[in-house]
Amino acid sequence: MIPRYCFKDDEGQLWFKESLTPSVGNSLRVDNLVYADDSDLQHILLFDNDTHGRILAIDGLVQVSLSDEFVYHEMVTHVPLLAHGAVKSVLVVGGGDGGAMREILRHPRVERVVLAEIDGEVIDFSKQWLPEVSKGSFDDARVEIKIVDGVDYMKTGEEKFDLIIIDSSDPVGPSAVLFTREFYQSCHDRLAEGGILVTQSGLAAIHSDVVEDTSKSFKAIFKHHGFYGITVPTFSGGVMTLGFATDHEANIAPPADTIESRFEALNIDTQYYTPAVHRGAFALPRYLDRLIQR
Repeated sequence: MIPRYCFKDDEGQLWFKESLTPSVGNSLRVDNLVYADDSDLQHILLFDNDTHGRILAIDGLVQVSLSDEFVYHEMVTHVPLLAHGAVKSVLVVGGGDGGAMREILRHPRVERVVLAEIDGEVIDFSKQWLPEVSKGSFDDARVEIKIVDGVDYMKTGEEKFDLIIIDSSDPVGPSAVLFTREFYQSCHDRLAEGGILVTQSGLAAIHSDVVEDTSKSFKAIFKHHGFYGITVPTFSGGVMTLGFATDHEANIAPPADTIESRFEALNIDTQYYTPAVHRGAFALPRYLDRLIQR
């Protein structure tokens, strides 16, 4: 039986087909099928690809690959953490693979991390099959895991955080509610003074409407906002945009020497993030600048 979101070519080779839009897709050869089944909430597919290593796809969309997961996880965490400089509490919405928590916990000032994940099976699955991503982060004493709907949790909870990271899937299907103005307002209400919100904001060339809508929402809610770009080879479609929003002007673009001194003090080894990459990521291509200024 051919797993969902997969097909066989004329030679009988199994391929995974990711459909980012009705007219745009990406295929990855399945060199070893590890797992394919439905959880209570979504379809989980795990396979090995000779180029990208082990790949996790949920509901037909690539979430993580071992070859380049560090790009996304380092940039979604270290950029806001080092821009702020004194984060003690972090909320991650989504992020069931544990990669974002892994990087957050490398900052000794962080005292508390709450992971709000809608599907507990994704966490169990990632612990078993992708331990290289989380590297024990689920078991850290600073972590509290909540199996909840992220939208409901943001609306009903009262705890405030120095940093909120929306580590969601692409802006389609069930994850679409995490890209709405109402949700961003809830995030704003849960930020402590000087807090920062970082969001996964889609692939710019494919989800340009999402980038534009997010920009409009941020402008209506936050005093300061921007976007920065990263390139993750496994994610087809070019530049992935990450939204950055805060009411504290000093956190939107700290001086270069401030970022460098904070990074040096952290004394960690990264594979993608550097202070220079941090600054350069906010220098967007002209088409993106025009898109977010409409």
